Amino acid sequence: MGGLGSGRYWHYGANDITDNYRTLDVRRWQRDGFLNQNRSFGWQWSSNGEKIASIKARTETDQVILTYSHRIGDGDWIKESYPVRLDWTPCNYGGQRAWFRCPASGCGRRVAILYGGTIFACRHCHQLAYPSQRESIGDRATRRVDNIRKRLGWEPGMFNDDGLKPKGMHWRTFERLTAEHDYLEEVSIGKLAKWLRLL
Repeated sequence: MGGLGSGRYWHYGANDITDNYRTLDVRRWQRDGFLNQNRSFGWQWSSNGEKIASIKARTETDQVILTYSHRIGDGDWIKESYPVRLDWTPCNYGGQRAWFRCPASGCGRRVAILYGGTIFACRHCHQLAYPSQRESIGDRATRRVDNIRKRLGWEPGMFNDDGLKPKGMHWRTFERLTAEHDYLEEVSIGKLAKWLRLL
């Protein structure tokens, strides 16, 4: 018999991405003062201004107790309540940084973010990839082009006209960014042309 999360009964499917899961971020909880001992609070997720899910949490010495209900498909609601251990590491300039210890059976990784499923667990236990890990070379190049355009204050979209050097930016930085922009643009257009020829 395994412990919490054993048998991976809580796993919704391999090869999913992090953006599809609700998250608990210990850094935000620490910043908002929620990790003070003997504090109870609620946390919720919204979509288009409407609450879609919520959870209750209670902090104790070096752990947080999570309490919530969930169901799989149209099944009955199941109530969960279990501890997530906290770990603390010193910061370079004083103070401490909080971490979650993944509560899935056999894990215990020190992580900043837990991802929801039947239980909240780390990205590795849910076998989740970051969205950027799923991108093709062309998609990655397009995203990086848009990031550079945003940094330069240019209109997004590589088929829009290039803008001018932002005020206050060094010429060397501007020239480096525009050279990278142009190279990535060529990569993206090349991959797009290849894909269109395959259709």
